[in-house]
Amino acid sequence: MAAQQDKPIALVTGGARGIGRAIVERLCADGFAVGILDREAEIATALVKALKVQGHSVFFEPVDLADHAGLAALAERLPVAQALVNNAGIFENKPFFDLAASDFGRMMDVNVTALFLLSQAVARRMEKGGRIVNIASRTFLGARNHAHYVASKAAVVGLTRAMAMELLPRGIAVNAVAPGGVATEMVAKQSEEARAALLAQQPTGALAAPEDIANAVAFLASPRTNFIYGQVLLVDGGKSLGGGMGG
Repeated sequence: MAAQQDKPIALVTGGARGIGRAIVERLCADGFAVGILDREAEIATALVKALKVQGHSVFFEPVDLADHAGLAALAERLPVAQALVNNAGIFENKPFFDLAASDFGRMMDVNVTALFLLSQAVARRMEKGGRIVNIASRTFLGARNHAHYVASKAAVVGLTRAMAMELLPRGIAVNAVAPGGVATEMVAKQSEEARAALLAQQPTGALAAPEDIANAVAFLASPRTNFIYGQVLLVDGGKSLGGGMGG
């Protein structure tokens, strides 16, 4: 693990693919030395190599967000961060009556508890001017067939606001970005009918590109962005304005 010490450090969980990859690429372009925290070593290593060829400062550190005990130790191994982007998470479609307690437990463990523990460990070492950006989801407003995911993202929103209140006196700004439908590999793997239903709910008639989410994250992670604390920036093509909430 190495990074140019003359550049501010940004850490991105789940940075190897999809939205996370777009965030890594954008923060590199913005002048950060970026640490990719991910469990997909092969994909992350290939991304590091490609970005280094382009002249960026980037490194990979393997992480398993389900290993809560290891998160504090991980934070101690990493360089002091100017920005932390909590992007990694899990998703599952399952009807309400099919959900078990274990489904809720797994979702909360990764999407909420791990986010909290890593943020706490990284923030302890952050200096004034630090930025934490949590990736929530438009579904915190409500959606069908994944109540456990909705609950986890609603918790991320609440945790973002609570973190912002407690870390503001330390000069650390905490905010969240809540994407709507995004054109990722996960969406591409869905059936044609499922994709059509998702598009039908979008006022724009199109899904966001991962870069659209990355641009919002870059705004909140920038040291030039000040006086914004505990806010949730919805990047959903207007879906949250009303209409179907089938998610």
